[in-house]
Amino acid sequence: MAKTVLVIDDDPTQRRLLQAAVEKAGFACRTAPDGEAGIALAADPKDGIDVVLLDLTMPGLSGMETLERLAAKRQDLPVIMLTATSGIDTIVQSMRGGAVDFIVKPANPERVVVSIRNALKMQSLTGEVKRLARKAEGGMAFDDMIASAAPMRQVIRLAERAAVSDIPVLILGESGVGKEVVARCIQGASTRVGKPFVTVNCGAIPENLVESILFGHEKGAFTGAVSKALGKFVEADGGTLFLDEVGELPLDAQVKLLRALQEGEVDAVGSRRPTKVDVRIISATNRDLSQQVAEGTFREDLFYRLNVFPIDMPSLRERRDDIPALVDHFIARFNASEGTKVSGVSDDTMKMLYAFDWPGNVRQLENAVFRAVVLCDGDKLRPQDFPQISGQMPDIASLPAAPAVTSAEAAVPAAPGVAAVGEGPVSIMDSDGEMRALQDIERDILQYAIDYYQGHMSEVSRRLGIGRSTLYRKVREYDLDMHEREAS
Repeated sequence: MAKTVLVIDDDPTQRRLLQAAVEKAGFACRTAPDGEAGIALAADPKDGIDVVLLDLTMPGLSGMETLERLAAKRQDLPVIMLTATSGIDTIVQSMRGGAVDFIVKPANPERVVVSIRNALKMQSLTGEVKRLARKAEGGMAFDDMIASAAPMRQVIRLAERAAVSDIPVLILGESGVGKEVVARCIQGASTRVGKPFVTVNCGAIPENLVESILFGHEKGAFTGAVSKALGKFVEADGGTLFLDEVGELPLDAQVKLLRALQEGEVDAVGSRRPTKVDVRIISATNRDLSQQVAEGTFREDLFYRLNVFPIDMPSLRERRDDIPALVDHFIARFNASEGTKVSGVSDDTMKMLYAFDWPGNVRQLENAVFRAVVLCDGDKLRPQDFPQISGQMPDIASLPAAPAVTSAEAAVPAAPGVAAVGEGPVSIMDSDGEMRALQDIERDILQYAIDYYQGHMSEVSRRLGIGRSTLYRKVREYDLDMHEREAS
């Protein structure tokens, strides 16, 4: 999806010229005639404004005042100042106010485009640094996830409820669906935010070292134990222990794990006394643990201890509507880390990625985009940049189009069948003949549109003239019914 540039300028001629230059470079563009209107458009990050071109001299709210208000509402939004004067004092004042660049009018279109691209690149780098910092500090939030598809909204609802307590959580799903990401977000939304988040891949530990790695050992407890080791439970004390692929734990280790969960203490190998720990357990597996219990390879009592609050993660093929946003996210991340300048994907490429089954799920998509970004010679990813996928697909021209990700800049037509007065599917009057609250009317219109278009959220977004991220946010806020309607 193209990045969106907001032009705030009181001169209509300048707005048209800047809009033409921005759109010619492949960006989406929205315009505002004054600071107040610009702030209203840019204030909510979910409305999709990525960069602002702001005129310094405007009647009413000045450019500097607009800059200050934008910085207060969206500190991460890059703003490029435009002015007819190039005095050093003006430039310094703008930069101190938070502007990332300064362009003197009349603005050269190439100079404007270069400035926009530099601002976006800096924003990507800053965003990646913040994301990595949140991950390292155990502070990831559900807003960091790309989870707009209907199956993922149920995952988020369950995970948010799990976060308010220390209830054991078992995350189920295929390999590569993002189980650890959900676990980190649960911690980030809990009272343990900022505390240790320790990950253990139970399937990657040698069987003879499982106890030592999980529970620790004393110096000299066995051959090769040249020093004391605390173990993962003690490392995670006060925070969260994430047991990935817990179904691969050997039976003898399962007994000690069960005791650690029940008693809140661990026995290090060779230790004379147990160590008390305060650990929140989140486990994950791609196996059918109930089947393993029936086969005798997983303890039934441990299964019930872990399976208190199960969360089923959908595969990527069950949440295809998230693919465009995931691809954009990965491109931005790899642009930041690799120094590349890929702006997006071609329509044929998105059709191909949307139609592919992705047996490796989100992890496979991430690695495929990484390889494509490195291979790409142009500014957009082409099908030939995904040779391992395009070679498995039929004629791309015969594939159905991927759902469009519609910008909020579209005109807003009336919702289908909605009357302008109290008659029709959605009424604006209550039973007493008084006007209903705007929030109630909006909720009913959104629900009616979802029902009318049978849960096809791309079509609802296009018809109502609102961005899909805004639409999904409102669906969550109003708790609208859309189950079994949205196409995967």
